[in-house]
Amino acid sequence: MTTALSSFGNSLHDGTRSFPFVRRRRTWYLLSAVVLLVLGTIGALRGPALGIEFTGGSEFQIAGVGDADQAVARDIVREHVPTNEPKISVLGQDTLRVQTEQLDPAETSTLAQELAEGYGVETSNVSTSFVGPVWSGDITQKMLRSVAVFLALVALTMALYFRNLKASIAAMLALLHDMALTIAVYLVVGFEITPATVIGFLTILGYSLYDTIVVFDKVRENTEDLTSQHRFTFAEQVERAANQTLVRSINTSVVALLPVGAILAIGAFVLGAGTLKDISLALFVGMLAGTYSSILLAPGLLVDLRRREPEIVAHTRRVRGGYDAEDPGAEDPAHVEADTGERDVEQAADRDPDDVDTEVAERTDAAPTEDRSDDAPHSTAADRTRYQPRRTSRRRRNAPRRGQP
Repeated sequence: MTTALSSFGNSLHDGTRSFPFVRRRRTWYLLSAVVLLVLGTIGALRGPALGIEFTGGSEFQIAGVGDADQAVARDIVREHVPTNEPKISVLGQDTLRVQTEQLDPAETSTLAQELAEGYGVETSNVSTSFVGPVWSGDITQKMLRSVAVFLALVALTMALYFRNLKASIAAMLALLHDMALTIAVYLVVGFEITPATVIGFLTILGYSLYDTIVVFDKVRENTEDLTSQHRFTFAEQVERAANQTLVRSINTSVVALLPVGAILAIGAFVLGAGTLKDISLALFVGMLAGTYSSILLAPGLLVDLRRREPEIVAHTRRVRGGYDAEDPGAEDPAHVEADTGERDVEQAADRDPDDVDTEVAERTDAAPTEDRSDDAPHSTAADRTRYQPRRTSRRRRNAPRRGQP
């Protein structure tokens, strides 16, 4: 297994095997857009499940219950607070958490005592806490402000590191994709958004950027002397970089996802709702999205942002013999030359064979000699067609002229 993986990585690194990450980039754009649209629509219909830290309210935790029936707590809360629908969840095996709108101290004490009686536990087993609306609004504003400052500083740092603003923009677009996808999945699943969730979001920002920087650093290495060679275009060098870092990205993702997946399983299915569950889901989805975007989205975005630069356009045309395959309006010179040759042959059928042979010989003598040295740029399909002497076939030469029997 190790030998096969090593051989696979070597074939990707030396170019023997290659996946069309950049050539199929519009496919990945469409796939991401469809997934975000579907998940975003479902999540918007369900709405966010904001925790008490963001909405404010009172919380009761009832420990040591024998029967964690949520209907008992719901009936008791509705009796005291008819206008509020409580949020009830099970923590672990014998603990219930009940969240309501903010209550005054007298109402809180009364409700705690009745919850203890309803579940047959001591009053001391019911812990209470509350979060005011001012504090919840303040923490939300600080969170949004911190994320905005973080993104701005990261974008500036990447622009300075790569000495190219477009590389920073491509990385930030991939990062925004990861954040949007993680939030959409979180809304669809219906997990409560808590400060632990925010911590998970901030963590995946760093992970996504790390994976993208690894790919872009390889791109910078491959394109450092781009114009001094005439074998690969800028887009092809970017695709090589994505392939050369593919195995590393997969290994990093697997190593990171295994423990996070274990934490998510324990938090969701063993311990119930809680901090582990909230943070691990954000980390798991964010890491998957970061790996996907760094390989399939970020390289394509970088190519699309830079492919119109004059230096890259000129180099691409030199490599392809004046033909830019990325330009839909461009015409392949190989096809142009082939069509011209066919027209010449058809016209030669109406002329004297001796004149045609003389003209072919003159063209052959006048054709430039192709440089076959190792230092010469590799020949393209257009070059091979351009320097190939036109010949008339024996069948054409022996065919009767028009008008003759």
